[in-house]
Amino acid sequence: MQRIWLTRYALSAAIAASLNVTAFAQEAATAPAQNQASSASASKDNATTLDTVVVSGTAQAGGVKKLEASFNIVTANAEQIKQANPRSTADLLKISPGMWPETSGGQTGANIEIAGFPGGGDAPYFSTLLMGSPLYGMPTLSFFETTSMFRLDDTIEAVEILQGGPSVVFADGQMGASANFFLKTGTDVPSGSVGLTYGDEGLWRLDGFAGFKLAEGWYGSVGGFWRESDGVRDPQFKADKGGQLTATLSHETDAGKFTLYSRYLNDKNQFITPIPLIQRGTDSFSAYPGFDPLKDTYYSKAMQRVYLPSYPNGGTNADLADGRGAKMLFLGGNFDYQLENGWAISDRFLFDEGDMDTNALFSGNNPASLADMLYNPDTPGGFELPAGSATATYTTGGAVPLDQSVIQQGWWYIHKQLKSFNNDFRLSRELFEGNTLTVGLYYAHYSMSDKWSLGNQMLMTNTPNATPIAVTYVDGGQTYYRTDGQGFADFSGYHIVQRGSATNKAIYLSDSWRVGNWLLDLSGRLENQDAESDVCNMTNQDLDGNPLTLYDNAVPVCDGTYAHNKYDKTHPSWTAGANYSFNEHTSAYGRVNTGGHFLDFDNGIRGTTNDNFPPLQKIRNYEVGFKYQSPLVYVDLSAYHRVFTGLQYQPTDGLGTPLGSPQIYGSKSNGVNLMGALTPVENLRLQVVANYLDGEYTDYDACFRYTNINGVEDCAPIEGKQLQRQPKFRGMFTPSYRFVTAWGDILPYVTYTYVGDHTQDQSGLQQLGSYHTVDFGVTSNIGDHWQLNLRGTNMTNELGLTESNSRIFGNAASAGGVLLARPLEGREVNFQAKYLW
Repeated sequence: MQRIWLTRYALSAAIAASLNVTAFAQEAATAPAQNQASSASASKDNATTLDTVVVSGTAQAGGVKKLEASFNIVTANAEQIKQANPRSTADLLKISPGMWPETSGGQTGANIEIAGFPGGGDAPYFSTLLMGSPLYGMPTLSFFETTSMFRLDDTIEAVEILQGGPSVVFADGQMGASANFFLKTGTDVPSGSVGLTYGDEGLWRLDGFAGFKLAEGWYGSVGGFWRESDGVRDPQFKADKGGQLTATLSHETDAGKFTLYSRYLNDKNQFITPIPLIQRGTDSFSAYPGFDPLKDTYYSKAMQRVYLPSYPNGGTNADLADGRGAKMLFLGGNFDYQLENGWAISDRFLFDEGDMDTNALFSGNNPASLADMLYNPDTPGGFELPAGSATATYTTGGAVPLDQSVIQQGWWYIHKQLKSFNNDFRLSRELFEGNTLTVGLYYAHYSMSDKWSLGNQMLMTNTPNATPIAVTYVDGGQTYYRTDGQGFADFSGYHIVQRGSATNKAIYLSDSWRVGNWLLDLSGRLENQDAESDVCNMTNQDLDGNPLTLYDNAVPVCDGTYAHNKYDKTHPSWTAGANYSFNEHTSAYGRVNTGGHFLDFDNGIRGTTNDNFPPLQKIRNYEVGFKYQSPLVYVDLSAYHRVFTGLQYQPTDGLGTPLGSPQIYGSKSNGVNLMGALTPVENLRLQVVANYLDGEYTDYDACFRYTNINGVEDCAPIEGKQLQRQPKFRGMFTPSYRFVTAWGDILPYVTYTYVGDHTQDQSGLQQLGSYHTVDFGVTSNIGDHWQLNLRGTNMTNELGLTESNSRIFGNAASAGGVLLARPLEGREVNFQAKYLW
């Protein structure tokens, strides 16, 4: 496999060397790299005009204007990205109507929902691209989605967020949505910046970028960041710690440009676990006694470092401070060349490899008193010990009172090693005036090598910065160890070794035809995914051979044999669009497309027996849109109808172990997306991003079997229920006003966000309510070189929920309305001073 990657890499490099050029395709129409603070600020609005040129979702060399784009695409330049106050890469997606990133879990591991695309967790219908190249061959795996391997910093020039439509044909053929990030490169005039940020959650961050000219036609750049933070939810160790370094080398000629780039990311991030709340009704949530829902976490020094004997092949040490982080290397390039007689070629490649590990707590059953946990047979997950037989001790020392509220949490460790290479080659020719035909070849080879240790139930205090509890008991004169000395009560769970590799090959054709005021396009893609997977078979063992240590007497461990699966599937997709430009500031469009979603290593491939793979998920998507811009008003409005088939539900137990075979069903959705702005007077801008969704599940007349919060077998119908985790309405309103002075300018802005009713899972039984937040920012440019930024999020300390306990299906609230859930983080304010040249 390594030889294949090296061969493809060498081929791309050879193309670069022979052509010495590349495309105009990466010139997203945003402001160039900042030369000074005032010019950077003045470029802020450029990416929200219909003159903006977009390259994602189109085969046309040089892209198309947003006015003529017959699809839903949102663009943002470097300054707009910062003014969105994104907590993470995933959080930035909120600027696109219909995109719903759940980022209450921290910097990484977001669940990314797209209106009308029934995901329900991770990010199966979303891809992250860098300079037009997908970061990995599959959009998501268990404990991995592609924004987790990408960080925002001052090396980013712009982003284009594309939903549906032509995305089924280009890049990785994603039928949902993609965010395509573009890097800054050097220019004739040297430019750059250095910024220092302090945040009230203990954040210190250093950002830098420099772009420069190396020789005539040759340019370079280098930049990145380093940061550390205690986190809003302080775990008693650094919640976020690490950095990133990016460099580019580009060469321009009259025929085009080529760019080579590299990036190294080493960042560790806390993955935030649900905490207890009190629920009253469907839309009323309040603090659980002793827990501040805005800033508390179970994580603590006392449980930070553990030894997991259940980890495959002999156990391992694990550290919560390593979090759900990333240690990745990226090497890529973009090469385009304008030939004679209307011919043009383009090539993009990206190679990356590294580790995407997870060290985190995962919720189990709801809390109980220590007395109930030890002795009450009706307590879910309880020990059911002989009355009065137990001794419970804090692992830090001291006896635990019986009325202490306790909980069991899974201490999970997943080591995930990823490697990926993809190459996208295009050949275009103008057949006749106004008509261009493009043929493309896409190749991706990628692999994963995993070791999982799921389960590992740890008994701890149900308090912020919890303390683990060790338990022994005496029965018949014999002392039994119900937990180990670290507080682990049960090492059973899902402890696998898993290896997978896959190759995707696709050919696509796209014809674009300009006829008067019409811009028509018709595109098709034929793609094959050939994937193989090996997962170890397991048998139960007593890890230490001691029957008195009850916590490890029946631990499933790999037995040296493997279940092998081979998945080979070919699927066509196509799209057709028509855009009519009434004039230079008004257009309307219509589009239809079909797409497919291949299985991934963890969803559909793993666990399948006798090649009885679940069906391919398919979508039919119809959309229409209207765009208008004048000095007063900007409107980008679209409506859609989406039909899904082949959706699958995989039941699991509270330890994450799959149970039974997946259930297959479908969905249908109608919705409206709006991005608009009003500029009633100079320097005043009123911007809105909103969407409405009416989506429900279909094609399943039975009910999903599950075990409820009380440990009882139950069944819930899903037909006609609201799409899980997707609000019916979401809106952001941002007024801003720029004050211009003799020494510079000041731009204050406030963002009000409303998130409507949303539910936890397909049953709709666990409502998550609605909420609203207020964020703010002030950017001031002083003279030619200084910029000051003050920004804050959730300034009203709103208690809003994005998910509850994802391992509990149905109603997740127990007696007294106690609910484990992930609320938004509380108020966070940071200040940055930046010097620019």
